[in-house]
Amino acid sequence: MTNSPVLPALDAGRSAEFREALLKASFTADGLLDLLGPTAYAALARSEAVPALRATRGGSPLETLVRLFLLQRAVPRAAAAAALPVDALLADGWLTADGDELRATVDVRPYADEVAGLPSADAWVVSDLGCAVGGAGGIGSGRTAAGVERRDLVLGVGGASTTLANLTVRRPVREVLDLGSGSGVQALHAARHAQRVTATDLNPRALHFTRLTAALSGFDQVETAEGSLYEPVGDRRFDLIVSNPPFVISPAGRFTYRDGGMAGDELCRSVVRGAAAHLAPGGYCQLLANWQHVRGEDWHDRLAGWVAGTGLDAWVVQREVQDVAQYAELWLRDGGDHRGEEYTARYEEWLDGFEAAGVEGIGFGWITLRASGAAEPVVRIEEWPHPVEQPLGPHIEEWFARQDFLRAHDDAGLLAARYLLADEVVQEQIGDPGSEDPEHVVLRHNRGMRRATKVDTVGAGFVGVCDGTLAAGEIVDAIAQLLGEDRAALRERVPESLRLLTEQGFVEPVR
Repeated sequence: MTNSPVLPALDAGRSAEFREALLKASFTADGLLDLLGPTAYAALARSEAVPALRATRGGSPLETLVRLFLLQRAVPRAAAAAALPVDALLADGWLTADGDELRATVDVRPYADEVAGLPSADAWVVSDLGCAVGGAGGIGSGRTAAGVERRDLVLGVGGASTTLANLTVRRPVREVLDLGSGSGVQALHAARHAQRVTATDLNPRALHFTRLTAALSGFDQVETAEGSLYEPVGDRRFDLIVSNPPFVISPAGRFTYRDGGMAGDELCRSVVRGAAAHLAPGGYCQLLANWQHVRGEDWHDRLAGWVAGTGLDAWVVQREVQDVAQYAELWLRDGGDHRGEEYTARYEEWLDGFEAAGVEGIGFGWITLRASGAAEPVVRIEEWPHPVEQPLGPHIEEWFARQDFLRAHDDAGLLAARYLLADEVVQEQIGDPGSEDPEHVVLRHNRGMRRATKVDTVGAGFVGVCDGTLAAGEIVDAIAQLLGEDRAALRERVPESLRLLTEQGFVEPVR
């Protein structure tokens, strides 16, 4: 926090007045799209300002707010006064004056707060100037224009933020923990379906930004606590833990917002290992993570070791793997080091660290844990680089519910149950043109993970008649008679395939 400038003050009444001014000017996600158009709007998301500058020459209140808070340009005081309670914002430190011109001290970015099952709501995320998207071009060198040490910068909404928000299971809950809150994006979402949200961070500046984001967006049930990992919350338990932690595996821990500050991937492992002691029964913990691919070690085994002994169900999905050079280059650019004279030395430092640890690559992905209370937890660790449907949170919740069903039913129970073909499952037949019978029958799911699986004639026939009226065993008996197969043998063979079709969501048990 050395030499950091004073941050905007938090006043509930004036925050409400500020919010009303933003709404009146249509300084919202929809209002921005209407003003800028799709091209300039998309460019702004890439931190490219020129198209937005061209679109905001008219001097309207909305155009003034875009220039002030998103483009960080000086605006005439008279123009700002037509859109905002200028005196109050100057007094509280949201704005600073330079003669007849005003500048913003922080980035205030409209955000469409979307939660599954609830209508979209207008919200605003407050972050450091120049850090709203996550530094796609690097966060610069030295100090920012605002005089903030780079290690203490607080980022706004980036790709990781929205990914985690879309993955999160959304249901009405009592207590949510946002572990490593940053500017408060996850706390913002959680506040819409939780009675109380506790946001923690090691960086006290980040906690202040979280409070600003919550207050400006109209939420008063967000509390903050400073400290590392689970230490600030003691032995409290939560219905949902979300974390977009500083997961970058770096040699120096230079940036609080991204670098874990622990050896290798130990920080992400610590979040996973500590979740069991802080989840209420039935609670979920969801986080983004990076993990090391170590020479001579299967990465599946590494992640299984993180979960082993916790008693939690787990679903780990690896979305991407980068070699160590790609990974170092990505985060050197993020830190602005690609523009500095020390680039080669820093690059060498990253590669030396990976070589010493036997690291050959870094996996990117997400982890969902659940306190099911089951004697035999389900652990699924897989690689899935393919496109998925967002938001994925409802499908993740359904996946865990299906695990409960499968765990509670032996083969006889599976055959006694009734099933429905899931929505948007299609069948593809693959074979030579003109052939009478296909070589393969593929079921493809167009929702959720968008999986595909090969099935035989029995499997294709089974899912084709799953309308919830007949038990699975009755369908199998009818197929056996139709194909002239032994009924008992088919009943013995089908449950294995039925477990796979259920687990992957092609059929859904009627409960």
